[in-house]
Amino acid sequence: MTHTLLVSATQSDAYPSIADALDGAPDGATILVTPGEYLEHLRIKQRSVVIGVTGGPGSVTIRARQADESILECRDATVELRELVLAAGDAPAVVVFGGTIRVVDTEVSAGRAVAIQVGSHSEFEFTRVRVTNAQRGILWDNCAGTAVGCEITNIVEDGLLIRSADPTIRNCTVAGCGYRGIYVYDYARPVLENCEVASSGVGIAVAQGSSPTLRRCRVHDVRGQGITIGPGCGGLVEDCHTERTAAPGIQLDPGATARVTASQRGLPRSVGAGDVPAVRSDPQRIEELTAELDRLIGLPGVKAEVRAIIDEIQVNEWRRSGGLSVTPSSNHLIFAGAPGTGKTTVARIYGQLLAALGVLPRGGFREVSRRDLVGQYLGHTAEKTSAAFEAALGGVLFIDEAYTLSRTFGSGGDFGQEAIDTLVKLMEDHRHEIVVIVAGYTDEMADFLAANPGLASRFSRAIEFENYTAAELAEILVTMAENHEYALGPELVVAARSHFQTVRRNKDFGNARDARKLFEGMRKTQAQRLRQLRRVPSAEELQLITLDDFALVTRSG
Repeated sequence: MTHTLLVSATQSDAYPSIADALDGAPDGATILVTPGEYLEHLRIKQRSVVIGVTGGPGSVTIRARQADESILECRDATVELRELVLAAGDAPAVVVFGGTIRVVDTEVSAGRAVAIQVGSHSEFEFTRVRVTNAQRGILWDNCAGTAVGCEITNIVEDGLLIRSADPTIRNCTVAGCGYRGIYVYDYARPVLENCEVASSGVGIAVAQGSSPTLRRCRVHDVRGQGITIGPGCGGLVEDCHTERTAAPGIQLDPGATARVTASQRGLPRSVGAGDVPAVRSDPQRIEELTAELDRLIGLPGVKAEVRAIIDEIQVNEWRRSGGLSVTPSSNHLIFAGAPGTGKTTVARIYGQLLAALGVLPRGGFREVSRRDLVGQYLGHTAEKTSAAFEAALGGVLFIDEAYTLSRTFGSGGDFGQEAIDTLVKLMEDHRHEIVVIVAGYTDEMADFLAANPGLASRFSRAIEFENYTAAELAEILVTMAENHEYALGPELVVAARSHFQTVRRNKDFGNARDARKLFEGMRKTQAQRLRQLRRVPSAEELQLITLDDFALVTRSG
């Protein structure tokens, strides 16, 4: 006989919370919850239970009791969830360790965590599960099961992660993900049939010895490739279609052994290992970008270094065309120097130059820092770093303050070390598909390079960014004003030059950042002055920043 327990916040003959009902429930019981909202932190261990509703799908919302707690934690249990809405905060909504979980017609969200995590040696059965508004969608880790008719949407990072697992996934949709739609890694062997994927990064990415079976899947409207099969990965891609993706729609990296059968929509043929579309050099674009580099204020040594790299690439291409040998080289760079010296701007131009030269497919630019690469627990960092890296494929990955990843910097250095180790391997595996530029203070970057024996050899050279002179900072200030349709009088420019000559050039000195801070301060001071006129200012007054505006900012600073 099945025992049924009722949960209600208003009925006196019912349990007031699901946790209370669990305390009184025998093994195999069914808990029915009346409509409403409940705050819960449920732990179910080595027992069987069904949790459902009395009022129909979506009538019961269960929220985490605290932001850093899961809603449901199952350990070696058999649990079924039906027709619920689960809304977690900074922790997964559902965590499963061993046992079996069935989820039917249920909506799950988790603001800053993976929504559902099914761990080692577990079994699952998901039917019409909707996962939305989470940092990551679902993680299946070393488990088995089926998912049918599920939807994963509006995810900050990866939608579906399949690690060392062999689930069967049918008729599911993954859309609106910030990184990859589906990431298959660490020797996973899933079967995906009739699934639809749309994502900001790669649609379906296969890595680390995995061998999935993809049948009749449709990948569309993604910025990266539709399907990528990494080195050492196998499996089958059968009758899958890609539309509105980066070329090639289906990419097999060198060393991949997957079979690709049937045709794909939107491209003339399936793409095999090494079939990367040739990108010809664009002399006009190279000239435009070189002129843009020259227009940057100051940085004579940096400009000379970048020109030397471009010259070397061009000459190597001429040698290759003439049948002469070309020494293999790396285009990864180290940008060393103080903040505010134009490192990000130069990195963007450099990536576009490489694309114009045909070295990179696209020349896109992705800037990241420690928080974008380092996770919160063991293994999470490798996933985040790989996701950021793969999202930048075809262009430039710019890592600002890269030295914060080394063990010698602050707390949590070991997770930073995991990011460095992951980067070293990825830079080798994809050395012709991406340029990595690491940036930071000169001394600290030496510690960063010492964090991994193979790290320094991945970079072709280091470029030192000099501090701007006082005259250059004054010129930068004038340029900022002109770009925002403001005018600085000649007396103000002279005063600004004198001001920058007296500023201490210690480690807190921000170069162009200090110039921008000064400009923003003058804009606010001018606005306050104009408001006191008690009339509508003229066009000239709206543009002019006066010496008094400058004096007020520098005195208060």
